[in-house]
Amino acid sequence: QVQLVESGGGLVQAGDSLRLSCAASGRTFSSYAMGWFRQAPGKEREFVGAIRRNGGSTYYADSVKGRFTISRDNAKSTLYLQMNSLKPEDTAVYYCAADVGGKGDFDFWGQGTQVTVSS
Repeated sequence: QVQLVESGGGLVQAGDSLRLSCAASGRTFSSYAMGWFRQAPGKEREFVGAIRRNGGSTYYADSVKGRFTISRDNAKSTLYLQMNSLKPEDTAVYYCAADVGGKGDFDFWGQGTQVTVSS
């Protein structure tokens, strides 16, 4: 089992920055890949980005590429999402997820943190 707790969400203005954190527990954090997803009101959940277990490779959705950066601190069992140049369309609940099985499926999810970007 893996427990994930997101934090860092809030209300910001367009153009601002925000950093989300995801604290993991339950299994050795460095043994699995991690991802960020988001879900806006009335829309399906969408992939934001992912990072391999050693942090060596990252992947991003086109909508956030160049603005968002995923990183991880395996010593602190924490995943981060640095969000710059935020836009109103980035408003959503943001979730972190763990790919413990290593098959590209995200097995465990956090409860989410709300990010609201005003214009």
